[in-house]
Amino acid sequence: MSVAGTISTRQTARLSSQEVLRYSRHLIMPEVGMEGQLKLKQAKVLLIGAGGLGSPLGLYLAAAGVGKLGLVDFDVVDFTNLQRQILHSTSDVGRSKLASAKDRLSGINPHIEIVTHETALSSANALDLFRDYDIIADGTDNFPTRYLVNDACVLLGKPNVYGAVFRFEGQASVFHAARGPCYRCLYPEPPPPGLVPSCAEGGVLGVLPGIVGSLQALEALKLVLEVGESLVGRLVLVDGLTLRFRELALRKDPTCPVCGEQPTVRELIDYEAFCGLGAEDSMTEAEITPRELAARLEGGDVLLVDVREPFELDICRLEGALHIPLRQLPRRLGELDSSREIVTVCHRGNRSLRARDLLKGAGVGRVRSLRGGVDAWATEIDPSMERY
Repeated sequence: MSVAGTISTRQTARLSSQEVLRYSRHLIMPEVGMEGQLKLKQAKVLLIGAGGLGSPLGLYLAAAGVGKLGLVDFDVVDFTNLQRQILHSTSDVGRSKLASAKDRLSGINPHIEIVTHETALSSANALDLFRDYDIIADGTDNFPTRYLVNDACVLLGKPNVYGAVFRFEGQASVFHAARGPCYRCLYPEPPPPGLVPSCAEGGVLGVLPGIVGSLQALEALKLVLEVGESLVGRLVLVDGLTLRFRELALRKDPTCPVCGEQPTVRELIDYEAFCGLGAEDSMTEAEITPRELAARLEGGDVLLVDVREPFELDICRLEGALHIPLRQLPRRLGELDSSREIVTVCHRGNRSLRARDLLKGAGVGRVRSLRGGVDAWATEIDPSMERY
């Protein structure tokens, strides 16, 4: 296999006495042994994201003795991360995620090299970042970055250990175009913007990233050790509510624009535009900022329409807002006074944009979405409001 072959050709290192003791439970396994542990020591794995999926990935790969772990992230630790991102602790809130992750992983295993790349992954830097690593592990939570990771891996011939989570559900696979399908073979086109809510909008049970991220770590280790049957050509689906696992067989798409027989994507593209986000982001007339809304509420007749779910109102709400959950909005349009200026509101602005588009399509003239939702309102206007 290409990954193990690349690793095995490097100059063989030796394990120190401390490493032999540390990895002793690996060394007595015939599938690992001294040779396998040396492969792990010489392996280079890059983690995209130091969050929910990146936490178990980093923890287990570090503990297993992967010699070089790279981490790509540019965020800081927030209180809302702590429910699932077990790399970080309460004392890390406000710190760089990479600084926090490096401290934790170094504490777990001082014998490995941890390289941090504090930057947003982009078409301009992905190939350079990926080139020095054997395996890329995708722990991202948005479609533009997933397509970017996939295309960069295909162009460089790297395996992409994939995972995704939402609420009680998760999925994992290994996309390696040299041996099977890539991510685009499974998802040729991204969903329309806003159709699939993020974890920030829809939530995720904290343990789900632990389960899926551990599966990703297992697959990465198997690739390095060249043992077992990898998830290349298979997609594992996890249902946490029923604790059932399903498996789907994946096939390589001969018409895939990246890994197919006649590829048309030969370099990295603008993935924000590919996922339809560029045009949406430029529609400033569709949104109103928290400060603009605060001024309008003082001097104008504005109807606030909160499209969140009922349980979200128990956390926080804007005074005087009419509550109509987004799923109910099409059949409750008659409750709205279309002669008034309408501002749709949700948690962070995604659902309210969809509500705004729905109302515009129904013929409502003056309607905008609160940019950033109640989270931005709490940050910029009312610090006493609970955030979630």
